[in-house]
Amino acid sequence: MKVFYTKSFQKSLNSFIPDIQRKFEKQINYLLLNLKHPSLKAKKYDEARGIWQARVDKGIRFYFMIEENSYILLDIIKYPK
Repeated sequence: MKVFYTKSFQKSLNSFIPDIQRKFEKQINYLLLNLKHPSLKAKKYDEARGIWQARVDKGIRFYFMIEENSYILLDIIKYPK
């Protein structure tokens, strides 16, 4: 699998502190190894549009699509409580 960052995703990621960015990179490595890795808690977020959600940490989630052999990263946000 390959990972593609949309411009809006990259902009959102850059707005987070370096610690969160490092955590995200760790989670992307897990995603590349295994979509079902327990720390990701990946699930379909919007089945109609094919959007998935995964966890960076307790308060941060990222959203992506799976197309053929690629993950298309769409957004990363603070998760509302």
